[in-house]
Amino acid sequence: MCDRTLKRSQIATIVGSIAIGLAAGQAWGAGFQLNETSASGLGNAFAGGAAEAQDASTVWSNPAGMSKLTSPQVAAVVNLITPSFKLENSGSQPAFLQPLGNSGGDSGSLNVVPNMYAVMPINHDWAVGLGINTPFGLVTDWGNGWIGRYQALKSDVKTINVNPSLSWRVNDALAIGVGIDWQRIDAEFTSNVNYSGALMQAAGQAAAGGLIPPSLLPTIASLVPGLNTFSRVKGNDSAWGWNIGVLWDATPQTRIGAQYRSSLKYHIEGNVSFDNPALPAAPPPLAPVIGGLGAAVNGVLMNGGVTADIKVPDIANVSVFHKLNDQWDLMADAQFTHWSVFQNLTFVRTTGAVLASTPENFRDTWKLAAGATYHYNDAWSFRGGAAWDQSPVNTTDRTARLPDGDRTWLTVGTQYKVNRNLALDAGFSYVWVSSGDTNQNAGSTAANGLIAGHYNGNATVVSGQLTYTF
Repeated sequence: MCDRTLKRSQIATIVGSIAIGLAAGQAWGAGFQLNETSASGLGNAFAGGAAEAQDASTVWSNPAGMSKLTSPQVAAVVNLITPSFKLENSGSQPAFLQPLGNSGGDSGSLNVVPNMYAVMPINHDWAVGLGINTPFGLVTDWGNGWIGRYQALKSDVKTINVNPSLSWRVNDALAIGVGIDWQRIDAEFTSNVNYSGALMQAAGQAAAGGLIPPSLLPTIASLVPGLNTFSRVKGNDSAWGWNIGVLWDATPQTRIGAQYRSSLKYHIEGNVSFDNPALPAAPPPLAPVIGGLGAAVNGVLMNGGVTADIKVPDIANVSVFHKLNDQWDLMADAQFTHWSVFQNLTFVRTTGAVLASTPENFRDTWKLAAGATYHYNDAWSFRGGAAWDQSPVNTTDRTARLPDGDRTWLTVGTQYKVNRNLALDAGFSYVWVSSGDTNQNAGSTAANGLIAGHYNGNATVVSGQLTYTF
């Protein structure tokens, strides 16, 4: 046993460089935009959303569409979204001094997403509206002890958007709409930390610095395998944005709509917490060494305040709605999402020290959709649609928080008009997610393990909507 004193401040300096690798999993993944804003739109894969203006949900898709509603109207929507993501392991590697773990099962779960809209015409030319919905969200929850537990366990992102709007009918063919958006985000991310690896890396650095003899390293390693810390980051913020839309009746049968929604900037404030394990019992000569290493690592993995500056993307879309005849409506939509504004996610402690910085390197994306509605009679209508939805995630930076890929939508829906005031809508969508390869160690295989293989994903969406016209 060495006679040198193991100083906490020295070891804390040595292991300070470990913090980024240990906390690199504290980030959500990619493509957390939610398009599910109405049941009436879901049936057509939201094709024509900025042009159709079929009900009060136009507050979200294009506020200029409020000019088409001649009576006060409210719409209440409930979406049941069930994503599924599974890892097919192929060559994953365990973190240092840890077992590999299991494949994690299915990280998806049922999510209930409600929305509500109201429109009030003031006169022939002016109308006001209010929309409350969820434009961004994410829930993935991998099982305890899975391969990627040091990169992600649970990821839970919730938003709420409150959107008062105003529309003006310029003339019989043209309308303009504007809105203000107040949006709140709440986020929680959990993961494990390889506490055994942190102890041994600190011990190795201490040996290299002459603080302990290198001959002690094998003995220390035999005493500390399988130790884990549970880590949680929680935070929230609110931000302001705006949106503007135009609606043009090109002909009596054809409408063209366009909308732009601004980006929003968040300064998320929250806390990070670490549930560090108890140190193993050690023979008396080694107890001070193990205790010193543990104190040093705990000094890095300590609770405290954190902040993160993030920007959610601006969105633009153009839609066409065409009434082919009394029975058939056709629609199409192109949506551009400026995801490249989101290049990394960095958490900073309130002390100014960087806790973690995760590269995301999102790319801009397109969503293309087409749909049709068949009006069977005055009461019943039937809808169908398809869409291709590009993912912002690249293979190099794909994380277990959201192992996303390009998506293909197939949707159906129906509407039943109970009477002149009440309409009931239902929509269903099945979404295929392209298989996404992964070879991710979040910066360090020793600290975080290596997730190698590919993710398989899909999602089902069931939506119901009640629309009442006064």
